[in-house]
Amino acid sequence: MITPQMVKDLREKTGAGMADCKKALDETQGNMQEAIEYLRKKGAASIAKRADRSANEGLVIAKTTENGKQGSLIEANCETDFVARNEEFVAFANAIADCVLSSGLTNDDVWNCNIGDKTLGNLRDEILAKFSERIEVRRMEFFVTEGSLTPYNHAGNKLAVMLEMSVAASDDKAQGFMRDISMQIAAMNPLYVDRNFVSQEALNKEIEIYREQALNEGKKPEIADRIAQGRVEKYYQETCLVEQSFVKDGNKTVADVVKEIGADAKVVKFRRFFLGEQI
Repeated sequence: MITPQMVKDLREKTGAGMADCKKALDETQGNMQEAIEYLRKKGAASIAKRADRSANEGLVIAKTTENGKQGSLIEANCETDFVARNEEFVAFANAIADCVLSSGLTNDDVWNCNIGDKTLGNLRDEILAKFSERIEVRRMEFFVTEGSLTPYNHAGNKLAVMLEMSVAASDDKAQGFMRDISMQIAAMNPLYVDRNFVSQEALNKEIEIYREQALNEGKKPEIADRIAQGRVEKYYQETCLVEQSFVKDGNKTVADVVKEIGADAKVVKFRRFFLGEQI
C-alpha cells in the first residue's frame, strides 16, 4: 500500500510533483529507489546522487595526525540539535575521532580506548545518563597513507571530508590546493575519483535513463541512442571529481589543480560524510 508519507518522502528526495511521485510509487510497487529511477526516466526528477537529507542530529568530524599520514572520520548522533551543540557532546564526538585516530579501531573495541582516567565507554555512559537521549556512533573510518591526508570540516560539523593524495604537500601552496580540493568534494559531492572508478553497471543504468528521456521527448530510437551516448560525457563531468569544474576557478578542472600540486600528484580516494545521509 502506498502511504502519504511515502509520497512525501519521494517528493523530498526528487523535487517531483505529488501526483508524479504517487504514480512512480504505484508503478514500482512502493520501491523507493526504483521510483526515483522511474521519475528520472520520465524527466520528472534529475537526481543522480542520494539526497543529503538528515534523519538525525549530531556531528561529523575529520581529523589527521600532524604529519598527515593517519586520519579518522566519524559520525556521532543524538536526537536533538540542543544536545549536538552542547560542549560535552562536542567533546565526546571529538574524543571518538581522537580514539579512532590513535588506535585505528572502528568497531566496538574503540570503547576501551583510554581518555585520561576514563575509557571512551565511560564517557559515553556519562553522556547517556546526562541527556537521556539515544546516543550512537553511526560510522567510523580510519585512514593510513604513504602520501598525505587532508581533512575538511564544514562550519557546524554537519559535513566533513577526508582526501587522500598520492604525495605530501611540498609547500604551503600545495597544501592550499589540497584543502581546496577537499572543499570541492564537500560542495559538489562527486561520486568517483575519475571515470575509471565508474562501474559498467552504473554507466549502463545512466545510458538507459538518458535513452528513455530522449524517447519520452519524441526522439527516434536511433537518435535517442546517440543522445544517450553524448550525455555520458556530461555525467562524467558531474560525478567524477577530477573532471569537475574547479569551484574557485571555472576555467580549470580539478585535474588541472592536481597537476599544480606536483607532476606525480594524484587523488587516491576520498570520503565525504554528511550528517544523517542514507548509507
